[in-house]
Amino acid sequence: MFATDRSMDPVALATEAEARGYHSFYVPEHTHIPSSRLTPAPTGDATLPDEYRRTLDPFVTLAACASATDRLLLGTGICLVAQRDALVTAKAVATLDLLSQGRFVFGVGFGWNREEMQHHGVEPSQRRAIMREKMLAMQELWGNDEASYQGEHVSFESTWSWPKPLGGLRPPVLIGGAPGPTLFRQVAEYADGWIPIGGAGIRGALPDLHRAMEEVGRDPAEARVVPFGTMPDRDKLGYFADLGIEEVVFRLPSANSDTVLRYLDDYQAFMDS
Repeated sequence: MFATDRSMDPVALATEAEARGYHSFYVPEHTHIPSSRLTPAPTGDATLPDEYRRTLDPFVTLAACASATDRLLLGTGICLVAQRDALVTAKAVATLDLLSQGRFVFGVGFGWNREEMQHHGVEPSQRRAIMREKMLAMQELWGNDEASYQGEHVSFESTWSWPKPLGGLRPPVLIGGAPGPTLFRQVAEYADGWIPIGGAGIRGALPDLHRAMEEVGRDPAEARVVPFGTMPDRDKLGYFADLGIEEVVFRLPSANSDTVLRYLDDYQAFMDS
């Protein structure tokens, strides 16, 4: 759900989701939305939906949700890593992982809003390379007591940074975006899986994802695939299950509690039927 200042309180939503037996809860990120609107809306709408400009900070939101839940996985879906400082984000991720007792899932993506990237000093054509370096730099910080990184877009001398992720080298990392060689190479290099939007084309893309994993000596069976934005449908969920997919993220409207809880109950009834 797009958690905003007008939507259902995300802490209350996480609590209600956990009480109903849901597995995970994800929130997206936008630091701001430039009013120029030169970049077309990813939804295909002529006007970008209001929730994009009102999105809450995902790390603050998920930390609050972690304090009110015990079992629910809490994830960014997705975090715009290219637009963030690597040292600060590494600290935020590891802290949230610690405070949630290892329940954080780091969903990341390249971004789509060119003006938003440019306001952060990011050249849109370089965002994939920038995200890669920032992820590799964060992995150095998480995995070593004393870390350094030298790259084209990220550079820092030997430094200390704690806490470390509870699970080892990194929390689970999922990369969102359309299938392609660049995305799958990055999954294989430093991540644990892929977030496709919707369900179209997954079957045809899986061999490429698995091949990318094999090329770096990783077991393709390790690659998690977590479709986002799915609506409950028996045929679609059966299709996902046949592909070995174990987690699907349903879309909730950015709305008041009455509306959002009605969706939660309807989804639960569908899954229980």
